[in-house]
Amino acid sequence: MSNSADTPAEPGRSLRWRPVRVLTAAVFALAGLIFVTSFNTAKGTNLRTDASLLRLSDLIQERSHKNAVLDESAAGLRRQVDSLAARDDGSTEAQDQRLRALETAAGTTETKGPGVTVTLNDAPPNAQAAPGYPEPQANDLVIHQQDLQAVVNALWQGGAEGIKVMDQRLISTSAVRCVGNTLILQGRVYSPPYRITAVGDRDRLTKALADSPAIQNYRLYVKAYGLGWKVDEHRAVTLPGYSGTVDLHYAKPVG
Repeated sequence: MSNSADTPAEPGRSLRWRPVRVLTAAVFALAGLIFVTSFNTAKGTNLRTDASLLRLSDLIQERSHKNAVLDESAAGLRRQVDSLAARDDGSTEAQDQRLRALETAAGTTETKGPGVTVTLNDAPPNAQAAPGYPEPQANDLVIHQQDLQAVVNALWQGGAEGIKVMDQRLISTSAVRCVGNTLILQGRVYSPPYRITAVGDRDRLTKALADSPAIQNYRLYVKAYGLGWKVDEHRAVTLPGYSGTVDLHYAKPVG
């Protein structure tokens, strides 16, 4: 009788894989896939470093600086165009007054008058909870988009004739957005402290800030964790005119 090891497989029978062998093969296949993915992602770099994040941050700052330079250049060109157009545009005085009123309402011209500046800032690095408050989470110690929006909305509610955030004038299409701990406004990046300045009746503006439920909630965090809050009143302040593009991307004028 021959040894069972020398016995050929019966005709018509297929070789069956044992469950252990299948599992082992699957593990090796998964490991290979992970190694290949890691290699393609790293491309010879150390995945545990923050170098890629730093490069991204540098790129953002560089683009922000370029956008600022382009804004200044565009503003200069716009002043030249306005100057040339004003020499002989064939319009009447009434039409010129109407145009100036529209430019003021649109925020494209300089605005002066009394006003207020609100400054928001992150809590200090070593911030601790005030007595009676729970220990803060990371999100409790930084300025959020809704905090900036609350101030801007309250100032508009208080009758602001114009508002600037940091050094940029807001218009109807401006969007105040935060990504992480930075503010992105009209293609430029800012870090705290954030300053929002409005021209208007100082009493109405400060009352609107005090009456805002969203700001009242924010000031609870000021008291609990030391977030920055400061309101300065000005007898006279100047807001620059908006110098960016005014093209509409998601709407078009009626008429």
